[in-house]
Amino acid sequence: MIRTSMLLAALLAAGSAQAALQTGDIAFTAFNADEDGLSFVALADIAANTTIYFSDNEWTGAAFNTGESYNQWNAGATAVSAGTVVRLAAYDKTTLSASVGTLSRVTVSGSANWGIANSNETIYAYVASSVTAPATFLAAITNGTFAADGSLTNTGLTEGSSNAIRLTAKAGTSTPDYAQYTGTRTFSSVAAAKAALGDLNNWTVDTNNGDYAALVPNTTAFQITAVPEPESYTLMLAGLGMLGAIARRRLG
Repeated sequence: MIRTSMLLAALLAAGSAQAALQTGDIAFTAFNADEDGLSFVALADIAANTTIYFSDNEWTGAAFNTGESYNQWNAGATAVSAGTVVRLAAYDKTTLSASVGTLSRVTVSGSANWGIANSNETIYAYVASSVTAPATFLAAITNGTFAADGSLTNTGLTEGSSNAIRLTAKAGTSTPDYAQYTGTRTFSSVAAAKAALGDLNNWTVDTNNGDYAALVPNTTAFQITAVPEPESYTLMLAGLGMLGAIARRRLG
């Protein structure tokens, strides 16, 4: 019985850890066209070896157009805990890097413009089995608009939330080349963190086209009180039911 319990617990834990990322499970925390870099925070645990794709090609509502670029970030051999902030640096250089995991280019014909533009630029983060065919959009950020510079249609993303940040909503008519979340990083829940990230009052947004190439984003981790996901409760109840069934069979 003990061995069975341990095996079941391990299976449940593995299943939970390997759960696929969903929309909003990451959020952007910095955008820097001068340095050609970004940062994002994990709002859910990211399983080891998970790959997240990033593209600044415009989404049309059905597919990506061409002319810009694709990159991929891999979590590496160790799971990335919720609250971790990941910096992606030097998009436009062969020395591109990540503060956690690895960042690399994905070669796609017609999409080899690796820089991040200082205006009218939208970047999408998503998971997929093919870099050009997103399965689930996780987040997006733009220093233009989600109308003219890429669409949110059929992405599941919502402008004004933490998963679709339009920097020009704070910058007005200017197109900022730099922005960073500067609000609190301590929260009682993931929902509270998402609300803060989606509020541009908590962001510093450049409106003067300054030079931020040497500025390093804040990678201090977010502190979020852990709250089990609904799926975890379902798995737990299923596990308890299985244990009960095993016990009844043995008693019988």
